[in-house]
Amino acid sequence: MLPLTYYLVISAILFALGVLGVLIRRNPLIIFMSVELMLNAANLAFVAFSRAFNVLNGQIFVFFVMTVAAAEVAVGLALIVVIFRTKHSIDVDLMNSLKG
Repeated sequence: MLPLTYYLVISAILFALGVLGVLIRRNPLIIFMSVELMLNAANLAFVAFSRAFNVLNGQIFVFFVMTVAAAEVAVGLALIVVIFRTKHSIDVDLMNSLKG
């Protein structure tokens, strides 16, 4: 069994990559994938702590996080499709207002 530190280091690296993806990229699809990467990094930390301390609370919480992430992706992709249909572009810099 690997030590808890290994899982936390991998989780921190994944979270940092997600933050960099959100801050650097301008494509909304890549931004959504980066947010999902950050959520999965948090899930990895929850599962690692749950296994290290022999409790199921972290693993149960992961199911709720996955449910929220799935809903976020569905709503986010629907918004991207609607914005693309109206503005014919999905550049984040052009989406500065919610006017129709």
